Amino acid sequence: MSPDPRRWWALAVLATAQFMVIMDTSIIGVALPDMQRDLGFSQGGLQWVFNAYVVAFGGLLLLGGKLSDLLGARRVFAAGWAVLIAGSVIAAAADGTAAELTGRAVQGVGSALIAPAALTLLMVLFSARPRELAKAMAFYGAAAPAGGTAGVFLGGVITEWLSWPWIFIIYVPIGLATLALVPSLLPPVPGRRTGLDVLGALAVTAGLGLAVYAIVQAPERGWDAPATVLQLGGAVLLLAAFTGIQRLLRSPLMPLSIWRTPNLAAANASMIVLGAVWIPMWYFLNLYLQQVLGYGAFPSGAALLPMTALMTVLMVGVTGRLITRFGTKPLIVTGLVVLAAGLAMLSTVSPGGSFAADVLPGSLVSAVGMSLVFIPATMAAIGSVAPEQGGLASGIVNTTYQVGSAIGLAAMTAVATSQGADRLGDLPILTDGFQAAFTGAAIIALAGAALAFLTHRTRPAPQPQKTEEPTASIR
Repeated sequence: MSPDPRRWWALAVLATAQFMVIMDTSIIGVALPDMQRDLGFSQGGLQWVFNAYVVAFGGLLLLGGKLSDLLGARRVFAAGWAVLIAGSVIAAAADGTAAELTGRAVQGVGSALIAPAALTLLMVLFSARPRELAKAMAFYGAAAPAGGTAGVFLGGVITEWLSWPWIFIIYVPIGLATLALVPSLLPPVPGRRTGLDVLGALAVTAGLGLAVYAIVQAPERGWDAPATVLQLGGAVLLLAAFTGIQRLLRSPLMPLSIWRTPNLAAANASMIVLGAVWIPMWYFLNLYLQQVLGYGAFPSGAALLPMTALMTVLMVGVTGRLITRFGTKPLIVTGLVVLAAGLAMLSTVSPGGSFAADVLPGSLVSAVGMSLVFIPATMAAIGSVAPEQGGLASGIVNTTYQVGSAIGLAAMTAVATSQGADRLGDLPILTDGFQAAFTGAAIIALAGAALAFLTHRTRPAPQPQKTEEPTASIR
């Protein structure tokens, strides 16, 4: 069978989709203070601009993969872009918090359809030619850190010289152009008859959302308040129900037998920890730059560019070679320790600090730590499963990273708020709150390193070119 002559153009479309999905999580960072002022978000509630997207994206990724199998990847890919465009319009036009969060959640639904369908389409185009597949996966994988880097910079440029709604408006023309190219460039992929676990998807998404909401509200109303206890209990019951549903169905979202795979549970635990410390670091660093140091949107985005650029360079050019030489376990353990060190450096930020002394050193060390953990943990998660379960393992590791991101940000926001991070204008107290968040994240990273040391099995170094590239969100 002759290769599809359009496959490299198709790859460009798929990589652009990956780029845009990841950029959607990073582009909002420097715009958060402007959105807070215009839409009336509280200091604690501001995190929901990020978490509304992440809860929908992470909670529905497994369902998106199942729909891709059932309905056909090209159809689901196109539907995802249509949903993402609709969410972007809602978010851009929002005049209050409820509308903004609705738009962000709809964007998350669209991304949860796009991401697994794009990976399926890539495999259809290149899986028959291993050498081309390796190149295609490298190109596709590089789109993720590139999207994270571009989002930080473009968010600053757009917010500074246009206004924050434009960070959502740019998705509309790009989405429409992508939809126009789908019929001519992407191969039709027939669906397969399989069950659709909608109930499981609803249970895991509702459980995650309820847990995050309870943690966010707990500092204000008390951890022992009846509402907090009931909501956390409800979240546990919903997640337990999800597990029970997976045991009962013939075609569940997540067959529980996959967890018998060596290193899968350990690798996903490391990804939860990584999301739980990286996202709070990124979030509070943005707030520190703007609310304490007084940076505008563009200078704030530019200040984070060295961190994201270093991370991109290391992930694309260095991490793969280190995995080949040392294997995944040493890199994961070392990376979490380095990330903890970077967070500890950031925990010393001061009200009268500067970018060169308070932000740059800690952010660069943190970027090194992130680069040492993300790809090795993803490869450890998917490297041992059977080939036919590679997509499921990739979906699980994407989901656990998003879960860690949402829960970690909620928890660190609660810690920061308890130490004064809601006291806008009072720079010493505000900084105390941010310091507490960085310190809490550093402690979690160290605990994660110890857990990884104890639970990851030492295995021969995998060959990166034979393993799927990661597709989880990088900020």
